[in-house]
Amino acid sequence: MFRRAANWEGNAMQVGNARYLKPEDLPEAIPVFPLTGALLLPGGQLPLNIFEPRYLSMFDDALASHRLVGMVQPVFGEHRAEEPAGETPALCQVGCLGRITSFAETGDGRYIVSLTGICRYRLLEEVRSGKSYRSFRIAPFITDLSAGDDEQSVDREALLSAFKAYLDANKLEADWESVERASNMTLVNSMAMMSPYGPAEKQALLEAPDLKTRAETLIAITEIVLARSYGDVDTRLQ
Repeated sequence: MFRRAANWEGNAMQVGNARYLKPEDLPEAIPVFPLTGALLLPGGQLPLNIFEPRYLSMFDDALASHRLVGMVQPVFGEHRAEEPAGETPALCQVGCLGRITSFAETGDGRYIVSLTGICRYRLLEEVRSGKSYRSFRIAPFITDLSAGDDEQSVDREALLSAFKAYLDANKLEADWESVERASNMTLVNSMAMMSPYGPAEKQALLEAPDLKTRAETLIAITEIVLARSYGDVDTRLQ
């Protein structure tokens, strides 16, 4: 249930057969895949069903080169402006870079792909490549490439309490043996990616400055959703 798709060896992120340690290990510009509500985080795994011709072309090109694609959300909500006809939509400024670690063709023109998160990035400027998809120069969050020392700062009990309350309220079950084995980083990032929340909440989780803040944000969002949907819910572990 909470499977780490990447690992940190020393000070480097290991994803598939590739290691990422410093800015020079990443390209200056990447193709970006805008997808509302999708959240990829470092070390997490995101399955994708690719069928639009421009994105089929994107993944063909990525597979032929560095196997890297940037996930990002289009601008949403009250911050979204009407785009003039023919203009490309505005994108959120922070996304997450992923490596293609699983790829299959369906026989009906689709690709089934898994991206494993490497690090977050900030969009700098769009690159005119002449391709049907969009590419941007990026500023990667290099601190994401190291495991960091903030695992112990996560309030694991509070996180699991909120998770259990959400499952109970929705009459869902979890593989608790798998949950107990997961590291704090795997637990927080997996729960954030699996969460059924909206684009704004997903972006807030992505942009959280550290693991502790991401965990606290996830707990707060979960408690708000439970209070709105079910009234007062006991989020203490029983």
